Amino acid sequence: QINFVACQLFALLAAFWFRIYLGPSHASSAVRHAFATLFGIYFAVFCFGWYSIHLFVLVMMNYGIMNMASIPNIHRYSFVVAMGYLTLCHISRIYIFHYGILTTDFSGPLMIITQKITTLACQLHDGIGRQAEELTAEQNRLAVKTRPSLLEYLSYLLNFMSIIAGPCSNYKDYIAFIEGRHVHMKLLEVNWKQKGYDRLPDPSPTGAVMYKLCITLVSLILFLTLTKNFPMAYIIDNEFLDKTPFLSRLAYLYVVTQAAKPKYYFAWTLADAVNNAAGYGFSGVDERGTFRWDLLSNLNIWNIETATSFKMYIENWNIQTAAWLKRVCYDRAPWYPTALTFILSALWHGIYPGYYFTFLTGILITLAARAIRNNCRHYFLSSVPLKIAYDVVTWVVTQLAVCYTVAPFVMLAVEPTIKFYK
Repeated sequence: QINFVACQLFALLAAFWFRIYLGPSHASSAVRHAFATLFGIYFAVFCFGWYSIHLFVLVMMNYGIMNMASIPNIHRYSFVVAMGYLTLCHISRIYIFHYGILTTDFSGPLMIITQKITTLACQLHDGIGRQAEELTAEQNRLAVKTRPSLLEYLSYLLNFMSIIAGPCSNYKDYIAFIEGRHVHMKLLEVNWKQKGYDRLPDPSPTGAVMYKLCITLVSLILFLTLTKNFPMAYIIDNEFLDKTPFLSRLAYLYVVTQAAKPKYYFAWTLADAVNNAAGYGFSGVDERGTFRWDLLSNLNIWNIETATSFKMYIENWNIQTAAWLKRVCYDRAPWYPTALTFILSALWHGIYPGYYFTFLTGILITLAARAIRNNCRHYFLSSVPLKIAYDVVTWVVTQLAVCYTVAPFVMLAVEPTIKFYK
């Protein structure tokens, strides 16, 4: 954990330096690619030691596939190899470390690299192997028309902004950032003359970075206080189960689930700030004219905490992973896309039984929530009081459903999960 925080803070400083001294106006794309890659490799080795070899082996294996495989099969081969290698590494964690987490846990970066490898392979397949009319609007926009060079490939997968904690981004967006077109492309979507501008503005990420660092600091404080004082294991303590009424147990389940969140808020928001500090992550201008730097954001805390449906909750939690699952699985699945997407999510996270309890439960919760919303919601839209009552009830139910679903994810093993269910 200390290595992780040290690397991310150093990456934050490196990101500011990268934007100021190696910006597109000061350095060529090749130089920017090279520095981003070298910094990323250094961070990986510093943080994970010899375990980082797994990252480099997977990257080079899939570079060979990308250049030798036929375009109609490139996404299949890349998916099988990347997910297969990741799964073997997950298995080693269970049998070697007995449900413990490695001191230098390289599986997180390996999971991000797996996302990037499969994302690029699918987008290459769309760009070269399929006709434009076969693609959705999003697939058309993100399709990659030519195989990347080795330097571009390594930079995309191993750059210092995302190698430690992600997030996964689209290849075309990353290349546009390195080449200095990233912000310009988004600004051209707005008619600035109507807004009184003689030329395109120059958005600065500094405000967004400072705001996200404040969220990071608050999350860290909450992690050091709440998370340590409200462990998930207490909800299966025999004395707690014997003496605590059912409704109190539900309330405590909500509390311990809330206490488990700050570490994710901390890691993902800090990763987002690192990318923004480098000048990456600009997503355009909102209806109020505010510059937005949330292209790579992995969560929307307000929408998570106020979610009134399971769908709204999961759409705002680990956003970039949800987007990856949609692009490589849900949009391409020949049948049962919801079930296959949840199963892939479980497999990607690892082979701890708790993950499968969580994601298989998630399938049922999603289908149930969808059915309830489709069949009941319209009865409560006729008046404001009814709508407020519906929102309050669905907020409570959603939050408790999430707590019930994710508890096995935290507990990992079968025995405590079954005890929790009972």
